Amino acid sequence: MSEPPATWTLFAGEQRLVTGAPLDVAATAQAAMQRDEDGPVLAFDDLTGRVVDLDLRGSAAEVAARYAPQAAPRPRGRPKLGVVAREITLLPRHWEWLGAQPGGASVALRKLVDQARRADSDGGDRKASQEAAFRFMSSMAGDLPGYEEAIRALFADDRQGFETNVAKWPADVVAYARRLGWGA
Repeated sequence: MSEPPATWTLFAGEQRLVTGAPLDVAATAQAAMQRDEDGPVLAFDDLTGRVVDLDLRGSAAEVAARYAPQAAPRPRGRPKLGVVAREITLLPRHWEWLGAQPGGASVALRKLVDQARRADSDGGDRKASQEAAFRFMSSMAGDLPGYEEAIRALFADDRQGFETNVAKWPADVVAYARRLGWGA
């Protein structure tokens, strides 16, 4: 299972300029810097809400080469399955139960972990969304009115309270914070 390709969102001041692949965002950022946009030019990772440190030195071609997707050469031989060997400590009764499972201890443990991940997926995803929105809002909206109340509403999962407190913020900042926090 591969991860989706990274997407970033670029702001010049309080205006969203572009959302897309790192190559597109870097090229737009370099052009915005050359135009001397009002306010700071900041890129944010759409998954984490973290500020992305862009290296915009050099020509447009050099920046494009730096952020172009890299195709990994296919290694020879059998594909790696990503299995990592680590030591765990269990009581004898746990080892006995695992050993009696179809496929052995490793298969049983993988199934248990997958089952637990599925059961916890909603809570973990919601927390990650809240953290991403918080990081973005801390960078872009920390001085705006209603900031602290909006953060409280975000973590309380109070969508109406959030909307009330961000009503006077710049539209692009609100839209991106909403997208990170609630996926809308």
